[in-house]
Amino acid sequence: MSNIIFGPIHSRRFGKSLGVDLSPGKKQCNFDCLYCELDPAKTMDSYDDVVSVEEIADAIKTALKVHEDIDFITLTANGEPTLYPHLSELIDAINTFKGTTKTLILTNAATIDDPKTQEALLKLDEVKLSLDCATQKCLKKLDRSHSGIDVENIKAGMLDFKSKYDGPLVIEILIVKNLNDSKEEISKLNEYLLKLQPTRIDIGTIDRPPAFEVKPVMFQELLDISHLFDSSLPIYIASRKKADISSSNYSDKDVLETLSKRPLTQEDIEALFDDESQKRLKKLLEEEKIKTVSTNGVVFYKKA
Repeated sequence: MSNIIFGPIHSRRFGKSLGVDLSPGKKQCNFDCLYCELDPAKTMDSYDDVVSVEEIADAIKTALKVHEDIDFITLTANGEPTLYPHLSELIDAINTFKGTTKTLILTNAATIDDPKTQEALLKLDEVKLSLDCATQKCLKKLDRSHSGIDVENIKAGMLDFKSKYDGPLVIEILIVKNLNDSKEEISKLNEYLLKLQPTRIDIGTIDRPPAFEVKPVMFQELLDISHLFDSSLPIYIASRKKADISSSNYSDKDVLETLSKRPLTQEDIEALFDDESQKRLKKLLEEEKIKTVSTNGVVFYKKA
């Protein structure tokens, strides 16, 4: 089944990534998120359309022969990859032939409190979990979770998994206008993430046509939201919607003040700072008034 494999996709965060769709036939998910680019579908807690481990493994092997220098084999799905019933067995199979290529999963984390899910994910080189909401009300409204899924179980499961996992753990938060962008919801997320201490936190917004009439927030709003999180948290603004503000002129003082509130990536700098301000930043870097730090492959500028 050729549609098991997609890409490679080039990502600033994960390099050259080969996508592996564990549900190529249809959407099979325990969430029906308002922002999903796939058509709405009834939520489910298990797959009823299952592709064999052999078929998926063969598709990956073939793709690796065609595409050289793949950095990541990324497990995902038309839906939720952790619902794939043979996930642990599949990861074992991939680990026998992947060589130096890393493995990654993109999951909504709804089953992260399940010991079987944890057992499978512990075998991966990197794990990315979604956490759009820190409250049950938000989870039901925005992610439209399957019955029985509780946000407190998700949060407890993440903490439990983090205590066992040695690889990079990335959290992804997708901000949707008027749904999870309130100070109250961000405060709850902040409180929890200070406990979890993930390797990196990616915050973004809708950048593909969603299934429902929901709206993204603008880049400036994402930046403002990033300032609501504790400055010790490794926040990365992962939005393609950077062209919605005009770049501004920042004095040396402005540059330092901005970076003291929140470390910024090169992408952020290019979106926010005009050419003169970027030259000032470079000079401040040379003067060691600001420094660069690398977090899980992403370089941040921060005040020294």
